[in-house]
Amino acid sequence: MKYKNDVLALVLAGGKGERLHPLTLERTKPSVPFGGKYRIIDFALSNMVNSGIYSIYVMVQYKSQSLIEHIRTTWQKTGVMSRHFVTVVPPQMRKEELKGWYRGTADSVYQNINLVYDFKPKFVAIFGGDHVYRMNIKEMLDYHIRNKAEVTLSVVPVQAELSRHFGIVSVDSSMMVKKFIEKPLSKSKGEVFASMGNYIFNTETLIRVLEQDARKQSSHDFGRDIIPALLEKKQSLYAYDFTKNRIPSLKKYEDKFYWKDVGTIKSYWDANMDLLGVKPRLDLDNRDWLIYASNLNCPPLYVTGSVIDNSLIGEGARACGSEIRNSILGRGVKVDEGCVIKDSIIMDFSHIEKNCKINKAIIDRFNVIGREETIGFGKSAGKYYLDSSGITVVKRGARKDYYF
Repeated sequence: MKYKNDVLALVLAGGKGERLHPLTLERTKPSVPFGGKYRIIDFALSNMVNSGIYSIYVMVQYKSQSLIEHIRTTWQKTGVMSRHFVTVVPPQMRKEELKGWYRGTADSVYQNINLVYDFKPKFVAIFGGDHVYRMNIKEMLDYHIRNKAEVTLSVVPVQAELSRHFGIVSVDSSMMVKKFIEKPLSKSKGEVFASMGNYIFNTETLIRVLEQDARKQSSHDFGRDIIPALLEKKQSLYAYDFTKNRIPSLKKYEDKFYWKDVGTIKSYWDANMDLLGVKPRLDLDNRDWLIYASNLNCPPLYVTGSVIDNSLIGEGARACGSEIRNSILGRGVKVDEGCVIKDSIIMDFSHIEKNCKINKAIIDRFNVIGREETIGFGKSAGKYYLDSSGITVVKRGARKDYYF
């Protein structure tokens, strides 16, 4: 199906990401670097563009400057049509009666409902900007239209014991939604459908339900309030099974429906490690479904006298007389002689000085790790954060020779 200018996308990117502390001390969760050269939000935005959806507003709120700069330098791909854009929308506080921060995900859309009125789309795609996944959104939109749905939400199967982390969706044989419970406690076994936090609304339905919700005492959240309210009124809600979604050129060894909520240090580290191996669970080498990243115009990678195994290393990095295994190094990272780095993530423009030993650690951007320092190994060094999973995290540094 062809949609032309029928779809407006709103990407919600304002979350605090408190469980990703200290990576979110100075940035919002969607702006956290990932995979050596990306930000988490690049997955949601790339899915939109690859699916032919070119009218995109990114709704920001907390600690948004890092994300705003990333959108400015990476996603300002001006087209020949005025309705092709990726634009950041900070809190406008347009509603006189609503002062301060957004009260919830639904309120962030409601307070910017003028964007929907101005664009006049048939459909509004409301997607989160803080998950790692690839999705052909055209297939979900086709499904929405075929079912003559008013709202379609994407779902993915998870183990029932994980229900407390998700909105859980019950459906009938036709995948019409019959029940939605936000983060229930469950002792049952087997699989249940979890909401991915991605929605397609008919525009009239969206405007009507947001205006009704704004007059209520609620948390003004899509999962907690909007979806249950629509179910109460017997609206036509369908669940789109993400396991049936396919992108082109998917390799046989990849997960057929990879999706990860990288909301904790452990899940974030796991998702990065999923990029490694001869047959990675998520292979980013797909020319038919690119994940777009910023171009920092770095020189090529330089390696001398080093052992590098099963690792991704960004352009502009330098490794001299070092050992790097099962790790991801960002752009411009320098690793001096005698260093050993294993099972770790070293972000852009960090410098690891001579004879350092780093194991199962995440080192944020712009850090200088002094000579002969040992980081990780499941032990607390006092000045660094030790996650309950045993992963050590070094917060963002303050190198003065880089300003990216």
